Amino acid sequence: MALLALGINHKTAPVDIRERVTFAPDHIGGALSAIREQAQINEVAILSTCNRTELYCSLDHQDTGALLSWLGRYHNIQVSQLEACTYSYWGEDAARHMMRVASGLDSLVLGEPQILGQMKDAYALANEANSMGSLLSKLFQQTFSVAKRVRTDTAIGENPVSVAYAAVSMATRIFADMSENKALLIGAGETIELVAKHLWESGVRHITVANRTLTRARELASQFNGEAVLLSDIPDRLPYADIVIASTASPLPILGKGAAERALKLRRHSPIFMVDIAVPRDIEPQVGELDDVYLYTVDDLKEVVEENIKSRQGAAEEAAHLVESGAAEFMSQIRALGAVSTLKQFRGQAEMIRDIELEKAMKSLEAGSDPQKVLAALARGLTNKLIHSPSVQLRNANSEGRVEVNDWVRELFELDSADSATPNPKQHFN
Repeated sequence: MALLALGINHKTAPVDIRERVTFAPDHIGGALSAIREQAQINEVAILSTCNRTELYCSLDHQDTGALLSWLGRYHNIQVSQLEACTYSYWGEDAARHMMRVASGLDSLVLGEPQILGQMKDAYALANEANSMGSLLSKLFQQTFSVAKRVRTDTAIGENPVSVAYAAVSMATRIFADMSENKALLIGAGETIELVAKHLWESGVRHITVANRTLTRARELASQFNGEAVLLSDIPDRLPYADIVIASTASPLPILGKGAAERALKLRRHSPIFMVDIAVPRDIEPQVGELDDVYLYTVDDLKEVVEENIKSRQGAAEEAAHLVESGAAEFMSQIRALGAVSTLKQFRGQAEMIRDIELEKAMKSLEAGSDPQKVLAALARGLTNKLIHSPSVQLRNANSEGRVEVNDWVRELFELDSADSATPNPKQHFN
């Protein structure tokens, strides 16, 4: 059974391509069922974030063709476009990649902490959809264990930097005094909560949270003495916003060019700084064409990201070593599992021989035979039958020129070299 990690991320594709292959959380269950039926996948989990969409699979053949075809049909995108920007990892490379992702080593912002929670969500959704088997389950558990060690044993998680932090950091470079600005946050999830926290720490004291549900918007806004509104209220609130940061799971844009134009007229063309963290995007790209709007996406945060990478390079190297050992350990466990069925069959065969010889011995004893002779016959019978098949196969292998089998047998049964004296039984059976 082959292990595969196939995906697209911020390194291989721009946001306008990434947003076309995202999976909304409430659609993942159906997608998992469809992919198993249509792409001949045994086990599968889907990770879909603003910076990446990845599929983790176990399948019977080492080929991505059926998977890419399904992905293209599902998202209505040509396979040739997917092939140009997707990557695939097999076996130990797949395990290593998953562990790097969960540890924040493959993130836009090195070491960002949110990805581990998103990975755990992917695992939970796959379990709910019954698309998780023993192989992927073991891999996810090992991945979470490695990511935890990275967080606790390295400095990569100290003073955590996130995409939310990078967005606010860019705003602080544009506005000299953040306390003079009003912020409109679109969404009320974990990312926007982090944005609100960083804005508050930067001095912003006027925060409005717009969300699909007013209850959640109020919960978040209340933490920062802010105001909560519905998404439908955004056109009315936009004229008063100097900073707009958006991050929702909406499949369609929430803020359009028309609403931005009307807001700018009311502001008398006072500029608005906007960051769209969402994928798919929450703000229409055409909004960026307006003269007084400075619109950025996650792909525009590179300067902040590069500074982050430099400051964490040492911790990243330590984390990479932990990932390497974690991936090797996982593959060792999987290879060991491959011997389980063989060992079960071997034990079953030995126990069957034991039972047959024991039954013969019991009948001899019941018939009044000499116990010492019965025990000797039992020992002889067990020995002959247990070594008969291996002896035949060993002779056949040698006659066919497969002399390496001799070394395997010596290793398997802890035998001395062929030229050594008869081994001491106590050496092997004490």
